[in-house]
Amino acid sequence: MATADILLITPPFSQLNTPYPATVFLKGFLAKEGFSARQFDLSIETIATIFSKKGLRDIFNFIEAKPDLLSPYHARMLDSKEKYCSLVDEVISFLQGNNESYATTICDGILPKGKRYKASGALAGLFKKSDTNTKAKFLATIFVEEIGDLITAQVDTDFGFSRYAEQIGISPRSFKSVEAKINQNTLLTETMCQLLAEAIKSYAPKTIAFTIPFPGNLLSALKLAHYIKKNFPKLPIIVGGGWVNTELRQLADPFFFDYVDYVCLDFGERPLLQLLKHLINNEPKNNLVRTFARENGKVVYLNNESLSDIEPRDSGTPDYSDLNLKKYISAVEMVNPMHCLWSNGRWNKLMIAQGCYWHKCAFCDTSLEYISKYNALETHILCDRIEAVIKQTSNNEFHFVDEAAPPKVLRDLALELIKRNIKITWWTNIRFESNFTRDLCELLARSGCIAVSGGLEVLSDRLLRKMNKGVTIEQAVKTTHNFSSSGIMVHAYLMYGFPTQTAQETVNSLEIVRQFFKHNLIKSAYWHRFAMTVHSPIGKCPKKYNVKVVDSPLGTFANNEQPFLDAEGCDHGMFSFGLKKALYNYMHNNCLDHPVKDWFDFKIPKVTVSPNMIKKII
Repeated sequence: MATADILLITPPFSQLNTPYPATVFLKGFLAKEGFSARQFDLSIETIATIFSKKGLRDIFNFIEAKPDLLSPYHARMLDSKEKYCSLVDEVISFLQGNNESYATTICDGILPKGKRYKASGALAGLFKKSDTNTKAKFLATIFVEEIGDLITAQVDTDFGFSRYAEQIGISPRSFKSVEAKINQNTLLTETMCQLLAEAIKSYAPKTIAFTIPFPGNLLSALKLAHYIKKNFPKLPIIVGGGWVNTELRQLADPFFFDYVDYVCLDFGERPLLQLLKHLINNEPKNNLVRTFARENGKVVYLNNESLSDIEPRDSGTPDYSDLNLKKYISAVEMVNPMHCLWSNGRWNKLMIAQGCYWHKCAFCDTSLEYISKYNALETHILCDRIEAVIKQTSNNEFHFVDEAAPPKVLRDLALELIKRNIKITWWTNIRFESNFTRDLCELLARSGCIAVSGGLEVLSDRLLRKMNKGVTIEQAVKTTHNFSSSGIMVHAYLMYGFPTQTAQETVNSLEIVRQFFKHNLIKSAYWHRFAMTVHSPIGKCPKKYNVKVVDSPLGTFANNEQPFLDAEGCDHGMFSFGLKKALYNYMHNNCLDHPVKDWFDFKIPKVTVSPNMIKKII
């Protein structure tokens, strides 16, 4: 096999059901620019190796060597190891889309019923009798998660199906706190490193690049980088991705570069192109763009501003080659059909536009280019890429991973899809703005749109104005009604703990959320606790939002999340459990007529919004 210029790697762990798009996008671009790029999804490869008969037997053998540390429950699992080992290959194969007839066997009760089944197995009864496949996926997911719990308890406490050591990556001011974990190897990390070594020997790359999109990818990426430094010391290592873009903008710790050689920021096409021209073609280092490196023991930032970013039209068609798409696992963690989209089905990832066309929300990192620099792709080019990706993957299901897809661009996309008779199923992220009329929503549905997600945030018009959301409650009601009436499912991002938010506003928000679910305006939702970041408008001007920054020295490593004091707001933490419990029930169509106070074990303010508020707006 010919030597590759670069090997693009997704480190454990990210989505089980579909490739994370960074390497797919970059591979297509670099090929267009004349570089040989290969890609390796080490996340799904590690999962596929562990969750196999051989991998599971290795795990049980490892655990048997330390039986004194076993809990009684996990001791019983160990006693049933032969049953788990005999079932795991069939279960994973089924979740990969093979042997659909196995669904009946699963529904007939072949799988062991552990703690997770006893906690949530009854929800399987909520599936339609005709939907045996999805019900079986739900039960199979519980089986796999049961094994995952065993791995976390007995093999590697950092394990998670879509994250690894996530807490380590949440704004660590000092690199020392992360470095202390890098040398702590487990059976899991040994498996990762073995798979990486095989890929390096197979592809013979001249450089390695890791995407680090989330906190839960940081530690595994660094463990792998450490392994490369020890075993393949001549390979330059590059890191970039969403986590890097937000956390490492003030990077000043030279010891980080004991593990990596270059750190790239923001849109990766231009920085990676210039790095390869330097590393492969020996072009001057002063042509690097948005890149950190270490020189003479100090961190330097190299950024030739005369070189512009790559326009979306010039970024090339995403390239899925090298990825074994049959290995991806569709999981069903909840009965809720909208919530299942994230983990069930193998979605092709494409971007309609770079950045956010609104980029004004006070809580968002709007000062960063990947948010503020909006640039839409021409519709005909987008549809060309859709057709090319369908041909590559034999799959016509798409998730457009935009920050917020604009109504006009979506209208043009829908018309072009219909004109070309391109049959796809798709969903994306939007803002609940008034331009999403009933006519437009019906057009989007005709073109294959089945779902949208967007931020309702704090359902208080006062706070929506304060955060500069550009949306009112009434507007959100009308927009979600237009989508839902057109057969398009809606997921809502919700927020609590925004500065100056009162207990009354939190209680009223939950009541309004209840009404959204009761009237079928949204199908699923997720509560986020507000966090102030240094790159957001509120982080840059905290006094304007009545918050006080907690004094803390600037770190040499990650500096994104900023501690603060909210003198005017309530104790938001006390509402956390009740808000999430209520939402979990609403998503299962339970307790929609229960009063809000039932979700809390302490006295709360009386709801002051009308129980018919949303009905009247509709």
